Amino acid sequence: MNFFTLYNSFTKKKEKFKSLSPKIVKMYVCGPTVYDLLHIGNFRGLIFFNLLRNWLEYLGYSVNYVYNYTDIDDKIIKKSKEVNKHPLEISKKFIIEFEKDFTLLKIPKASSNPKCTDYIEDIILFIFDLISKKFAYEKNGSVFYSIDKFKNYGKLSGKNIKDLISGHRVDINMDKKNPIDFVLWKPSNSEESGWKSPWGFGRPGWHIECSAMSYALLGEEIDIHGGGMDLIFPHHENEIAQSESRFGKKMAKYWVHNNFINFNDQKMSKSLGNLVKARDFIRDYNAEILKYTILSVHYRSPLNFNSKQIKQSIIGLIRIYSALKYAKHILGNTTNGITKKYNTFSQEFNKIIIAMNNDINTPSVFATVFDMVRKFNFITTNSKNKDEILEFISLIKKIGKWLGLFSEPPEKFLNQLNLILLKERKISINEINKAIKNREEARINKNYKKSDSIRNKLLEMGIELKDSYKGTQWSVKI
Repeated sequence: MNFFTLYNSFTKKKEKFKSLSPKIVKMYVCGPTVYDLLHIGNFRGLIFFNLLRNWLEYLGYSVNYVYNYTDIDDKIIKKSKEVNKHPLEISKKFIIEFEKDFTLLKIPKASSNPKCTDYIEDIILFIFDLISKKFAYEKNGSVFYSIDKFKNYGKLSGKNIKDLISGHRVDINMDKKNPIDFVLWKPSNSEESGWKSPWGFGRPGWHIECSAMSYALLGEEIDIHGGGMDLIFPHHENEIAQSESRFGKKMAKYWVHNNFINFNDQKMSKSLGNLVKARDFIRDYNAEILKYTILSVHYRSPLNFNSKQIKQSIIGLIRIYSALKYAKHILGNTTNGITKKYNTFSQEFNKIIIAMNNDINTPSVFATVFDMVRKFNFITTNSKNKDEILEFISLIKKIGKWLGLFSEPPEKFLNQLNLILLKERKISINEINKAIKNREEARINKNYKKSDSIRNKLLEMGIELKDSYKGTQWSVKI
């Protein structure tokens, strides 16, 4: 496959990607509502859309990637009342905390991270224009979008207006003409954040902010609009209605959505108490494992986080980083690039290109990376050709740049992975070091029976030993 295909949630099929303007991509991804530390589900989209941006850039596109913050919202106001702080103080705090966590991912930032509160004037103008075009109406300080005015409402989600109305519970807002009309502007009281508007002191509804920011930063039409599957309805459906009502053009050419993360076969939710904060996961494991685990499953498939999945990620990373460590060992102080053209891994690399072009098929990418590792391990048992080894490192690093992986110092990172496995198996380093010391003393005293017994006991615990002139090294058996 020599062209890039991407699944479009709007057409429900994979399509050949073609940008609106040659070699330029405008991409808007809905970011988090910042009222708490973000959980790993929030990070799935962040990690995937970074990969999508990276791949488009590899294909030669210039990508203007916007990832927004919702910094005023009902959830933020609720949190502010609970802790007796101003809503914008809450959102400012958790933007800072999120960016600390983001830094740990070691992936490039978006082109811009707009905040809703920085675009209030754009939002007011957007709403004013919708009212003037008869797509919205004001009542008692609130402004609502009139669903009846948009003929194709539901075209992204496939939902029918009549079904939505018949299934709608009794609406407590008597200001709406239709119970499923949605709010564009709502009144604020003196204790809440608010801004002056033609309709009184208030604040934006949730959906209007993304339409306004997308237009302000990217224009009337964009190439890709993305986010989690939970945003398809009502958020993205409402964005389409707002933007297309105002401009009379298709808002986005491609709609791209990542699936959910479950935890131990249950949907992560606050009510179930099984939300895993990204910061906690990175502290207990590390960001490389988080990124690897998320990308090991196709972005449109559900991802079930559990101890087995995490262990598989650790094992996969150990295999790849062990090859990188051995490659570095063979090369020694060699820093020169490839001097002879080798195609030892070209077949595998071409398979990875095909997989990436096929709707970012990361499971196939990882499977082929392991084929590369197996080939590397095989050829280095018979040959130590440094150009082939440099080729292997170069290709792994190139693939890793797309994925946001494989850039850690191999030896140091492998030690971290070993420590994680030891912790899970409840084995202490002191216990291992003591056994190695006793074994060394037995070998000095030529007590080989005791020496072998210690080695076998460690092996039963899952600890492998490797003797060299530098001393005895240990690793956790995988």
